[in-house]
Amino acid sequence: MKKTTIWGLIVSMLLTFVGLIALQARYVRINAEMIESHFNENVQRSLFQTVSLVEENEALEYLGQTLEEADYSRNNDKLLSMDAQNIRLKKNIDSMASDQKLSSEQLNRPSIRLSTRHGKATIEETSHYLQEKFQQNFSRSKTILDQAVFRWLKETDSKEISERVNFEELDGILSTVFVNNGVQLPFYYSIVDKQGKIIYKCHKNIHQDIENTENNVYTQRFFPFEDSSKPAYLQVIFPTKQNFILNSMNLLLSSIALVSLILGIFIVAIIIIFRQKQLNNMKNDFVNNMTHEFKTPISTISLASQMLQDPGVGKTPESLRQISNVIRDETKRLSLQVEKVLQMAIFEKDKSTLKLNEIRINSLITDIIGNFSLKVTSKGGKIFSKLEAVNDAALIDEVHFTNVIFNLMDNALKYCDKPLLMNIETWNEKDNLLISIEDNGIGIHKDDRKQIFEKFFRVSTGNLHNVKGFGLGLAYVKKIVTEHKGTIKVESELNIGTKFTITIPTLKNYEL
Repeated sequence: MKKTTIWGLIVSMLLTFVGLIALQARYVRINAEMIESHFNENVQRSLFQTVSLVEENEALEYLGQTLEEADYSRNNDKLLSMDAQNIRLKKNIDSMASDQKLSSEQLNRPSIRLSTRHGKATIEETSHYLQEKFQQNFSRSKTILDQAVFRWLKETDSKEISERVNFEELDGILSTVFVNNGVQLPFYYSIVDKQGKIIYKCHKNIHQDIENTENNVYTQRFFPFEDSSKPAYLQVIFPTKQNFILNSMNLLLSSIALVSLILGIFIVAIIIIFRQKQLNNMKNDFVNNMTHEFKTPISTISLASQMLQDPGVGKTPESLRQISNVIRDETKRLSLQVEKVLQMAIFEKDKSTLKLNEIRINSLITDIIGNFSLKVTSKGGKIFSKLEAVNDAALIDEVHFTNVIFNLMDNALKYCDKPLLMNIETWNEKDNLLISIEDNGIGIHKDDRKQIFEKFFRVSTGNLHNVKGFGLGLAYVKKIVTEHKGTIKVESELNIGTKFTITIPTLKNYEL
């Protein structure tokens, strides 16, 4: 797949996901606002009903006090007289109805006759009598109400809110009104003056998340239609309001989680695609390098065999020895390359089979330096060692760990464009053994340092084949060090040099 095609798919998918997430976020925000708005309306309605009930209770209290102070003795007599007159009026009306029914039956036609035996109790007199009684009762009731209202207006302005509101009854009123309006969240409330000073505060066992109550405070003034000099306000807070809104959107939040999961899977898939593409490129480089590496010794061996078959070439012992040496060296070189290719098998296993033995690292490195120094000195270089690790015993696989040190030293020699100066040191830190190999080579670019331990990766030096190899050496080093329960890190600067530091547990630390 072409790189442009991959990037086109990535951009298209990203735009699709961004649009989908934006729509989801907008939908969630609108639903949250609608739920909160509905909740706020119910709360404000409840608070207004609460203060209205408080105001009505106060008015009824003043009316009751006025009625208790009124003189009922005279009025009771009048009421008895009125009852007697009403009874007599009822008898008169019943008598008239009876006469009317009898007359209608006799004449077989509608007619009305009034009996004179009832004196002056005619319909007109009865109506006039009832109107007078109604006016008397209305006047009396109006007088009582006027007295109650006058006392209410006179005394309320001078009273404190604690005298006008029964705080103990307020909690019950609030709870009942909230339930009637569909608000069933836990709450706590307080009464404050116009400066915000708390006059009364309820004592409920509710966890108060003070940090999140700023937008959850609902305020309603007591006696809102009065022009009072001492106004008081009812403040109610719902500490679990945000949780209520979130719980109301469970399905929406689940859809967001699902979209996020799909986005995460998409990102992982893209990363895997890029890694596979990078791995494919590195494998192609590996095949090209392997072809080049195998081609030279094969060509040399083929040429030597042709010389042996050519009758024109003298078959003197000296020439035969020379040709056989060439074949032997090239065969050895080819075998070495095959061995490096076979190292790939180690990466296919989760864990290699290591033969661990107690080895003195200082002695091992000294032997490796002795065997490798000839290559370095032949190119005008030098190796300096400073093996100061006191506790240098470690459990290692001697063959694999020797290959690790050898590969790092061989890389230092290959990637150096001047006489090599190599420093090898060992020391101890907290029951760990540290080994550093430092050179004065061409260095490693910052971007390449992140990938040098990956399979088939090779640092670019301007020419693909100017340094021989398959890109497996450092990957092999990393795997072997890790399986020895150790770590390896690299420090490098271009045109200055590179330093690899290996940390492995000592024998004592390994046993722990």
